[in-house]
Amino acid sequence: MDKLEALKSKLQDFADVRDWDQFHSPKNLSMALSVEASELVECFQWLTEAQSQNLTPEQKQAVVDEIADVQVYLLRLATKLDINILDAVEQKMLKNEAKYPADLVKGSAKKYTEYDQTELKKSED
Repeated sequence: MDKLEALKSKLQDFADVRDWDQFHSPKNLSMALSVEASELVECFQWLTEAQSQNLTPEQKQAVVDEIADVQVYLLRLATKLDINILDAVEQKMLKNEAKYPADLVKGSAKKYTEYDQTELKKSED
């Protein structure tokens, strides 16, 4: 069993022992995921760019905890919907490679919809 599958099993056991699976609908898990993502954002609220890259040990631990919470809810949601996260990421990267061809977008933070669509089509060919 790989680490991701072991973690899924551990999270399921955690929920089962507490009789929490009844609350873990996709709707509730996605809402909890949103809350945890917001708590992660809160760790960086009001920090400068430089401060956000040089966290104190306490700040970094808070970020670690929130990243873990985000991952827990994301994994629970994927499990409930029978989505393989690793496959989903691979598929999404293929889509992103098509939307953001390196030769066209290198060094730019624009969204793909802001690029000249004829240039995007040319790079696909």
